[in-house]
Amino acid sequence: MAKKLPDGLHIDTLAVRAAVDKSQFGENSEALYLTSSFVQPDAATAARRFANEEEGYIYSRFTNPTVTSMEQRLAAMEGTEACIGTSSGMAAILLMCMGLLKSGDHVICSQSVFGSTIKLIAGEFGKFGVESTFVSQTDVAQWQAAVKPNTKLLFAETPTNPLTEVCDVRALADIAHAAGALLAVDNCFCSPALSRPVEMGADLIIHSGTKYLDGQGRVIAGAICGPKKLIDDKFVPVMRSAGMTLSAFNAWIVLKGLETLSIRMQAQSANALALATWLEVQPQVARVHYPGLASHPQHALAMRQQTINGQGGGGAVLSFDIKSTDVQDARRKSFHVIDCTQVMSITANLGDTKTTITHPATTSHGRLTEAQRQAAGIGQGLIRVAVGLEFIDDLKADLQRGLDSLT
Repeated sequence: MAKKLPDGLHIDTLAVRAAVDKSQFGENSEALYLTSSFVQPDAATAARRFANEEEGYIYSRFTNPTVTSMEQRLAAMEGTEACIGTSSGMAAILLMCMGLLKSGDHVICSQSVFGSTIKLIAGEFGKFGVESTFVSQTDVAQWQAAVKPNTKLLFAETPTNPLTEVCDVRALADIAHAAGALLAVDNCFCSPALSRPVEMGADLIIHSGTKYLDGQGRVIAGAICGPKKLIDDKFVPVMRSAGMTLSAFNAWIVLKGLETLSIRMQAQSANALALATWLEVQPQVARVHYPGLASHPQHALAMRQQTINGQGGGGAVLSFDIKSTDVQDARRKSFHVIDCTQVMSITANLGDTKTTITHPATTSHGRLTEAQRQAAGIGQGLIRVAVGLEFIDDLKADLQRGLDSLT
């Protein structure tokens, strides 16, 4: 059994010490339980556990000690009562919607969220009679105006992918609660090392553990953090039946990733700020999107909502627009800059210690219609960089190569 930790521990301590439940062998590192099922001591105990009358591990589709450890640690770091792990970040959003929504319900969602999120909510849940309205990420009045009597959920990610727009979490929480709805916030870009939306009124926190929680691009994982009753009543039954299951191995990887989350976010955010500041003065760049820059429209809000050890932090993702004459020119130039990189990885993933670079209009948001991309502000000249831990001068030189050779 793990020692009971004292109250009030710093998030950095929780990242290392929370939910270390030792087996009979007393291991110092968290154990990895690679088993599909768990042997019951007798038939009566099995019956009680399957009937939810007694706690105990049954089957790894919905109960596994390694997954439980990851869930407890992430909940502690987010400041929520509970957490449920899922097979991916999109599986977390699917589980949330399946647990909360039914035909005739209404969702208000930022129009700037990840492309797959838009497709899932508008397309897949639309087929089953769930209404959705997509509004400006940053215009609180649009969120308020979109509220209907059947509104059950408001959903935003902050900052957004890839334009790093920051929403006012407290304002959206007030709108949701006045309407009798819930506010869910995708905290993928910040992680609890930078932002804890529950402290600003959010009800549910969504994570793609694939990103910063793991931190090294090794596994696919997701999670929902929130009130224990909501997770137990709404999400556990769906998970038990539908199986958006986080594997024990992937949970173990995320557990180990959480131990270094804060120090990685500090270093990667510092690198991102340095790169964004440098990009702003490059003559080939029309605009840089990064919350840590004073030029960012929500800079002041971001510095209040996103902090590292009391200091405002912009996170580790930025994007920038290439100067161009038309759509074709924009796409040609952005492809050229990306293809000239020799250090950065050309991939749509983010949150890795390795810096990644991608063209959102044709990758992460490629399945959206042109109208949807335009509404989200994603043009053909936009390049997204998720900044890693390489030496900053090497990253600047990697982009400089392409920028200087633009014609």
